Amino acid sequence: MFSGAFTGGKAKEVFLDTLAQHYRDRPEKTAVELISDSGLLRVTYAQLERHVNRTADYLLSLGVKRGDRVAAQLPKSLPFIYFHLAAMQIGAIFLPLNPAYPEAELRYFLADSGASVFIADAKDAPLINALTDELPDHRKTSFIYQPERSGADWLEDRSSSPGQPLPSDPNQTAMMLYTSGTTSRPKGARITHGNLTANIAALHQAWGWRDDDVLLHVLPIFHVHGLVVALHGALHAGATAVLTTSFDAPSTLDLLTSGRFSVFMAVPTMHRRLYQVAGEKRYDLSNMRLLTSGSDRLPDDLFFGYQRTFNVTLLERYGMTETGMNLSNPLRGERRVGAVGKPLPGVSARIIDPGSGAALPDDQVGELQIKGDHVFAGYWRQPEKTAEAFTDDGWLRTGDLALREPDGYYTLKGRAKDLIISGGLNIYPPEVELALMEHGAIAACAVIGCPDQEWGEQVVAVVVPHPGETIDSAEIIDYCRHQLAAYKAPRRVLVLDELPSNALGKVQKAKLRERCCPCLR
Repeated sequence: MFSGAFTGGKAKEVFLDTLAQHYRDRPEKTAVELISDSGLLRVTYAQLERHVNRTADYLLSLGVKRGDRVAAQLPKSLPFIYFHLAAMQIGAIFLPLNPAYPEAELRYFLADSGASVFIADAKDAPLINALTDELPDHRKTSFIYQPERSGADWLEDRSSSPGQPLPSDPNQTAMMLYTSGTTSRPKGARITHGNLTANIAALHQAWGWRDDDVLLHVLPIFHVHGLVVALHGALHAGATAVLTTSFDAPSTLDLLTSGRFSVFMAVPTMHRRLYQVAGEKRYDLSNMRLLTSGSDRLPDDLFFGYQRTFNVTLLERYGMTETGMNLSNPLRGERRVGAVGKPLPGVSARIIDPGSGAALPDDQVGELQIKGDHVFAGYWRQPEKTAEAFTDDGWLRTGDLALREPDGYYTLKGRAKDLIISGGLNIYPPEVELALMEHGAIAACAVIGCPDQEWGEQVVAVVVPHPGETIDSAEIIDYCRHQLAAYKAPRRVLVLDELPSNALGKVQKAKLRERCCPCLR
């Protein structure tokens, strides 16, 4: 069982201290497995320690110092994990980058962070060498050959000394995660060792992590969901994380029904595909202890569909890059459809009127604000943006609209910047999207506000039809007017083959507005 109890104060030890204890206490236990096209790789806690120490020694040989930024753009692989843990171990700041970033974005992240060392896939060497030659802070690019099957073989000639002692200062920045940048250029959120540990410890208490848990890990590993909530969660517990290099719904369903796994984390897009693969067949996943959904709202039909098809109730929660997890439905107790639950241990939440800054009573929509030891230290080299992110009394402005129900459950109502004000009336896109998803012809949808000379903004529904279905815009509008108050119904319906989304399947509404609003003028 996880021994680092957390009851809302500061964590007594940082994540790396707990991991080091697991190295000593369970050396022969499997820490990580990687399932790839090349086969299965297993790493015990003792082997993980050895490989991380070798990697730390390698980084030190490159001149990496405490506070230096080490960027990595690798596929989901064991070397990625070794570099991640090793960089934090020597006091450097780890910067994970999406392998799908094109050259322009990659140049921005490396230049903005001032990364001195860049770990990259050797297949991209020509492009990366040309790019890094332009960066004044860059000292070394280390290329990893065939990372999907190399394990730690490329480090076998390194020593096994751990270099510097483990960081003991919880205020030391451990990693930097760039925000999505929907309203400006992406900002580097500085996450400290204390932030990481406070959040993981709270999740261990709320979700009941155990050392005999086996996590099926299908998420991207460069994001807070896959890297911190999932991977750190398993390692912090002394459990086993089984990683797949990509998500494939049929093979994932086979693994989930194998009886080996106790924990599974995914996003609604992944859950939707699993549900579709299952079809009319029924599966019993009730032996699994914890199945979570996050990074976007879980549609109601999927919530109930999982209950019917898999005999489980998904646990929905709410987090963000700057904080990790904030709210969660309970492990034991009501997992409420449409709600993201209650604050985690050590987390405070409140609903504020965005205009006046006054606290709002229950059942009124306002901005959700968060406070706790898990909240990030600020944006990299952007003190003005950091100041804007916090209230004068130290609460983080999440930018999310929500309401608190009288019994303490919170329900999200969309992003504040996605709020549509038409004719002076507030319209919350998730409410309209829920109605649209009840229509049999619609497979996916997003609701945005586009400028309107008369109304200020008009409600526009962007929909993706099911294969073989034809969308009649007038019929969809009429349908919504029977499901919602007339002012909430879309005035326009646009049909696309797919919605723009990020690596976790979350719809990027800023891109939708850029694409769709001009065509309505």
